[in-house]
Amino acid sequence: MRLVTAARSSVHPESLADELLARLRVHGAIPRHVAIIMDGNGRWARERLLPRPLGHRSGMKAVREVVEGALQAGVEYLSLFAFSQENWQRPATEVGALMSLLEEYIAREVSELREQGVRVRVLGDLSRLTPAAARAVERVVGETAANEKLTLNLFISYGSRAELVRAMRALAEDVAAGVLAPSDIDDAAIAARLYTADCPDPDLLIRTSGELRISNFLLWQIAYTELFMSPVLWPDFGRRELFEAIVAYQSRERRFGRVSA
Repeated sequence: MRLVTAARSSVHPESLADELLARLRVHGAIPRHVAIIMDGNGRWARERLLPRPLGHRSGMKAVREVVEGALQAGVEYLSLFAFSQENWQRPATEVGALMSLLEEYIAREVSELREQGVRVRVLGDLSRLTPAAARAVERVVGETAANEKLTLNLFISYGSRAELVRAMRALAEDVAAGVLAPSDIDDAAIAARLYTADCPDPDLLIRTSGELRISNFLLWQIAYTELFMSPVLWPDFGRRELFEAIVAYQSRERRFGRVSA
């Protein structure tokens, strides 16, 4: 795991973002699948003496920025870790605010996501969502299902260990039913029973806020994923920071366990 930090510049952020975009387009391969652990909303609000829910609200702007950046860069899959299973243990007022923000985000963005060619999928234990949030999820998934330019995976009520348990149970049921032999269980059989069965594994995983943890996100899928730890708090993360991470990714040699030539 390598911690990569970007030097701050006096150049206007939009100008630098455009320069980075031009650079990454000629610098090397664009990662097909970028995953992001969106961290730092609470700290962002605390540093500004604001209520914690305002940090989450400010984080919505970063989601829009990153989606637009992924479209510009030519990323095919963008996975955002929005709400973990452990987050249900937070105070009820905060959980309620997060569910309301999910509804608001979908209501505000669904038309533009549809027009931009973004297919939205919401992955996780959705049985725990509030009825209003579940209806919003059903709407955005349905209205964008035919899009093909970018697949946006929103991980909500998600935990990777729970996902793996779910996959193991499915395998056990197939073995018990006689439709699968134990000897048939391999990497592909497990991957086919994960939420991400029809997605390539992430090429690049970004975590914001400077923390150096995976936090139970896509543990199976990131076996050979390149990691980029950004010091930027999520509400301040935008196209520039996304492009910096992609440029850093392009400078690396991916070996997948092999010895380099």
